[in-house]
Amino acid sequence: MPYITLSDGSQKFFKDWGTGRPVVLSHGWPLNADAWDSLAVAVAEAGYRVVAHDRRGHGRSEQTWDGNHMDQYADDLAELLEQLDLTDAVLVGHSTGGGEVARYLGRHGSDRVRKAVLLGAVPPLMLRTAANPEGTPIEAFDGIRAGVAADRSQFYYDLSEAFFGFNRPGAEVSEGKRREFWLQGMQAGLKAALDCVEAFSETDFTEDLQKIDIPVLVAHGDDDQIVPIAASAEKAVALLSQGVLKVYPGAPHGLVGAYEVAFTRDLLEFVGA
Repeated sequence: MPYITLSDGSQKFFKDWGTGRPVVLSHGWPLNADAWDSLAVAVAEAGYRVVAHDRRGHGRSEQTWDGNHMDQYADDLAELLEQLDLTDAVLVGHSTGGGEVARYLGRHGSDRVRKAVLLGAVPPLMLRTAANPEGTPIEAFDGIRAGVAADRSQFYYDLSEAFFGFNRPGAEVSEGKRREFWLQGMQAGLKAALDCVEAFSETDFTEDLQKIDIPVLVAHGDDDQIVPIAASAEKAVALLSQGVLKVYPGAPHGLVGAYEVAFTRDLLEFVGA
């Protein structure tokens, strides 16, 4: 299994499929690189090199006690690009992974990166504040932490319903997708999962977005119950110098079925343009 050794000595897992211009995939919380598998196959079959990695503390990467915050996530991503010598890359981040991509570009620049994609992403700031009234109250994130700490197994299974929009009238529920979400969540270390809630909810990416000097596709479902579009994509695109917003009507946070097909098509068009 492919790993790199990070500067703090911890091990980071990644998948490396296909050949061509690199497309690097950063996953959401509490998942891992497997969440990208169907999209990764499609992108690799289209003629690109796909690198999908497990964030520290998640999946097959080392369950470090420290470093479960956005600056370290961004630095880990930088080490991945450097050790694999990836250049002219397209970075794609979903949810928390979108924050990781934004912080990487704000912190390390775009020398190795051609374009970026923020899918259902948390920037600029999820938390409700006086300056960000569209955000989510801190009590909701406290509830996530409490649920994970008390019974993470049940919490992850329950969360999968809203994540994929299976709680909407007429939704075609996939029990397999719910179990897949649960399985990936259970592979995340408990300490990392708890710490990451603060990382994705309380990190302000405003300055990172303002520094980004490459084209960015901001893709978001307008029925996202996890990262509401009004506090995320609609604000993020206004902060980007070369941002384009693509809204998927009715789409949930986790894209499945026709929504995933549509995003894969749009991603390939954006990468190849």
